[in-house]
Amino acid sequence: MRFRDKRVLNGLDIVIEDNKATVIMGRSGIGKSVLLKCICGLLVPHKGVIDIDGHNIVTASPRKAKVIRSAIGMLLQEGALFDGMTVYENIAFPLAYHRKHSPAEIDREVRRYADIVEMTPFLDVVPRELSGGMKRKAAIARCMITQPRYLFYDEPTTGLDPISAGTVDTMIKKLSDTVNITSLIVTHDVDLALFAGDTVALIEDGRISVIEARAEFKRPESELRTRFIEQREILHEEYHANRK
Repeated sequence: MRFRDKRVLNGLDIVIEDNKATVIMGRSGIGKSVLLKCICGLLVPHKGVIDIDGHNIVTASPRKAKVIRSAIGMLLQEGALFDGMTVYENIAFPLAYHRKHSPAEIDREVRRYADIVEMTPFLDVVPRELSGGMKRKAAIARCMITQPRYLFYDEPTTGLDPISAGTVDTMIKKLSDTVNITSLIVTHDVDLALFAGDTVALIEDGRISVIEARAEFKRPESELRTRFIEQREILHEEYHANRK
């Protein structure tokens, strides 16, 4: 995948396990969000295969691509709730928009998913009255109401304070453990990766350079830890050395 003369994804190869949470890590601007958008069909790579349930979304017809995308829910950065709607209306929006469900069915589903993400007491509240973590939880419920097989998270904890981020981390982990869904999370939040990811992969130079199970990633000798986290420590040490 390239934008003008800049190659962003180059020979990237990864298999996402069913009913597991896979975390894609990497520096800001490295192509994590681009990867999500390619898998969703929002961006079309110049070449390659993206196989979803046996169908290559890269070469699929517009009609088939729409069917494939219907199996995917995506949490956009910062939640992207509609400011002029209540939490109830935001969660209901996907079902109300397609007009395939009765008001009673929509109400039942809204309350079901609001309960799952622990937002039932806030259904009549508008987004500006919510904390950052609560907005993300409401946005997750909106993603889930169409019952997707895959749930994608694009930097779900960006801009949140530690407590709000912990709330979102816990919700993602809860859904991964209790709901029959395959999760793909792109982030540079190490705490989120360690807590919620079953598998953690690192993007470098447009491809997956390291992939480890969570237990491997937690070990001090983890290659992913060495290549990603410890680079910050090296920069700090170099700064202090140059100050002497």
